[in-house]
Amino acid sequence: MLKMAWKLIVLIIGLTIILIGLIMLVTPGPAIIVIPIGLAVLASEFVWAKRILNKLKEEGKKMRSSVFHTNSDRS
Repeated sequence: MLKMAWKLIVLIIGLTIILIGLIMLVTPGPAIIVIPIGLAVLASEFVWAKRILNKLKEEGKKMRSSVFHTNSDRS
């Protein structure tokens, strides 16, 4: 029973953080930081959130490498 209550608390907190991040997509604020924090909170208890967070990390690494890719042919 205590474990179920803990999961419910984590779910509410994580979803609230993600909702705040989604609101920040259309209002001023660091949504790109807040949304992954909400996913990290959820990933502490839920496998589905961990999968989404891992996919976000992979996409972020791909994006970072494409943005900061150095081409040795350039002068």
